[in-house]
Amino acid sequence: MNLLRFGFLHFTLVDLIDVIIVSYIFYKALMFFKQTRSVQMIGGILIIFGIGFLAYWFNLGMIRWLFSNIVIAGAIILAVLFQPELRGALSMLGRKRFLSFFINPEIKNTTEAVLTAASKLADMHYGALMVLERNVKLTSMIESGKELNSLVSADLLQTIFTPYTPLHDGAVIIRGDQIVAANATLPLSQNPAYMRLHGMRHKAGVGATEDTDAVVVIVSEETGQISYAFNGRLYRGVGLQELEKALAEIYEHD
Repeated sequence: MNLLRFGFLHFTLVDLIDVIIVSYIFYKALMFFKQTRSVQMIGGILIIFGIGFLAYWFNLGMIRWLFSNIVIAGAIILAVLFQPELRGALSMLGRKRFLSFFINPEIKNTTEAVLTAASKLADMHYGALMVLERNVKLTSMIESGKELNSLVSADLLQTIFTPYTPLHDGAVIIRGDQIVAANATLPLSQNPAYMRLHGMRHKAGVGATEDTDAVVVIVSEETGQISYAFNGRLYRGVGLQELEKALAEIYEHD
């Protein structure tokens, strides 16, 4: 399928996908090196490659000969110079699946908002139930609450769960980057292992995940502890880094 045609050149859908992927890889590489001490060196290398490209384009024989002879040696030198950065990049790839580079920005923004809100609510000992819908629709839970359809943010979550405000009881349901409902009622856990839990929020958090693939972030009003529920299990008293890692691993499988 031809998208564009310039004389004898044909630009197909495959070419477009190819350009997008290569551009994204170059962008991520530049962002990675920008965070290191090597950003100035990257600029110098790009200038050299630009000169080499012009030499080939205008058929400048001497520069072409020089460029072709130093490129192999230059690759070895670069591997030595950028050894720490390359090691860091390979380590990062080892910790993450390749597809995690293409994580949905909506999910990223949502998890950041939830993490920030959970931290601040925990500091103030404000109870909270934040349900992150994934693939299984939470229609009945949404219908039990008040419809919002507002862009998720840490400030809005804090406002909702501030005591004595109209929507602070119950749970918020988050779909993508939208808070679709607040003041929602969640089913209580039917697992005997959690029947003796004192906190209703924790029972409700676990219950919401027993028959769905949702993730529920829970803040205890009594202790200020942050917990989360997933697949019918409760993970109590987790730190922000542990919660962030857990959310990243869960969303990797979406």
